Amino acid sequence: MADDYLVRIGKLIRDARQHRGWTQSQLADALGTSQSAVNRIERGNQNISLEMIARIGEALDSEIVSLGYAGPMHLRVVGGRRLSGAIDVKTSKNACVALLCASLLNKGRTVLRRVARIEEVYRLLEVLNSIGVRTRWINDGVDLELVPPARLDMDSIDAEAAVRTRSIIMFLGPLLHRMDQFRLPYAGGCDLGTRTIEPHMIALRRFGLDITATEGIYHAKVASGVYPDRPIVLTERGDTVTENALLAAARHDGVTVIRNASSNYMVQDLCFFLEALGVRVDGIGTTTLTVHGVPNIDVDVDYSPSEDPVEAMSLLAAAVVTESELTIRRVPIEFMEIELAVLEEMGLDHDRSAEYTADNGRTRLVDLTVRPSKLEAPIDKIHPMPFPGLNIDNVPFFAAIAATAQGQTLIHDWVYDNRAIYLTDLNRLGGRLQLLDPHRVLVEGPTRWRAAEMMCPPALRPAVVVLLAMMAAEGTSVLRNVYVINRGYEELAERLNSVGAQIEIFRDI
Repeated sequence: MADDYLVRIGKLIRDARQHRGWTQSQLADALGTSQSAVNRIERGNQNISLEMIARIGEALDSEIVSLGYAGPMHLRVVGGRRLSGAIDVKTSKNACVALLCASLLNKGRTVLRRVARIEEVYRLLEVLNSIGVRTRWINDGVDLELVPPARLDMDSIDAEAAVRTRSIIMFLGPLLHRMDQFRLPYAGGCDLGTRTIEPHMIALRRFGLDITATEGIYHAKVASGVYPDRPIVLTERGDTVTENALLAAARHDGVTVIRNASSNYMVQDLCFFLEALGVRVDGIGTTTLTVHGVPNIDVDVDYSPSEDPVEAMSLLAAAVVTESELTIRRVPIEFMEIELAVLEEMGLDHDRSAEYTADNGRTRLVDLTVRPSKLEAPIDKIHPMPFPGLNIDNVPFFAAIAATAQGQTLIHDWVYDNRAIYLTDLNRLGGRLQLLDPHRVLVEGPTRWRAAEMMCPPALRPAVVVLLAMMAAEGTSVLRNVYVINRGYEELAERLNSVGAQIEIFRDI
């Protein structure tokens, strides 16, 4: 009877794969396994776990294959454990998604090294596949190869995948050079309040792009022969806004000056990638970028995005809240210097190695060792600023860190409408956080963390902050529906377990 079930499950997997138009090799690449293993599964000749069935279902976006589980992924956390050893920082999630969008500029083959295997990347790959881009994981599933078609099929775009990521907005810059009209689903992503695309449009109208919005769709039209005749001044020094302007300027046959540009880590990685495509960018790391565009880009390019400073901050916070000694390797130090300066004033005990260079040949890295420290609340409030200020996405981690410190810390998250509200979920775990308004929260420390069962906040960084607090709390906690964490972190639970955490992944059966 068991063998019969294996055959039936294998046929379901085969049918779902064929419906998607994938070969066995493509499914194997998505799963990080071999084509022969997929062949055995489809013939019913290999035992298959519920977790593998779940992974296959997610890869093929097929509910019939996902019959091995009935619900989303959850985490069971046994807290109160000290971390030890060393852990590497993965490549930047935000750089990877920008580079996936930027690959649409290139008619040639693009290879991206050590791409973050996260849900945000998977959703973008689903969108790219649906419009004709051939993608495959190579080198044992570590690197990603992208080959575009001669003509993109925008009418077949996977709208369901597109609306689950705000990164889809960065298709606008490349697409305006490839077609005179197209449709794009509304951008989604984290629930962080109202975020319009008007700053994007102010920049992209200068390249002839006009958008009307109806029933969840952006209808884009591109007027020919319209190019910037003076510098573009961004009304928001946002990362994706700057990236969209860069992507539009990259294939403009002329020079584009972008002012009030973000100089953050993912923008710098995008600039380095554009240089690999043959596009000269002056002013990298400053707020004025001068782009010498190339109208036709057809090169085979190989690029390694740098490490993620927000993940580095996540791991640092994990060490602080669990009172552990932990070495965090491959930290992009130039995007963590303000955070470390604040933590030093709070009393953080840490060492850092000599600097060395990331695989992109440009970004400066260090290895950071954090030790248990007696922290004091900072005198000044914690608030984000554009780079080189304290990173916007690193602000939530200071809520957990401040909760371990002696005294009161004011955190002012002025950028997002809702995110400070989600930080008060820490109160369910013993925290003492007072919401002053939708942007400001007062944190009282130190905290005696306690275990709890709760739903995952719908925003990425607050969700991870809750997980870290659970790791510090004595007893067993449960964090339900952690899809939002998987959007931005690759195998976070498994990697934390490798340095001493006890986190179990489970699903409702």
